[in-house]
Amino acid sequence: MAKIELELPDRIQNDIEQLVAQGEFVNWDEATEALLTRGVSAYNVEDEEPAAQVDEDLFQQSVADQQDPAMRDDPDDEFTL
Repeated sequence: MAKIELELPDRIQNDIEQLVAQGEFVNWDEATEALLTRGVSAYNVEDEEPAAQVDEDLFQQSVADQQDPAMRDDPDDEFTL
């Protein structure tokens, strides 16, 4: 688990201390972890693939989508000009 040092405005510090005193959280550490987790999750942060991998996947998909019209096996395909 990472350790961080953080400076908070007095108002936020008092709010967290009040939540701990009211029994919402067991201690300061639990309160800050839970509140930070909720704050970060509000941004819908997802694990993203590295850009190189995403670019490669897009290229591969584009190539896979291409098909030689002469190789089509669709009997319903009508000839059009």
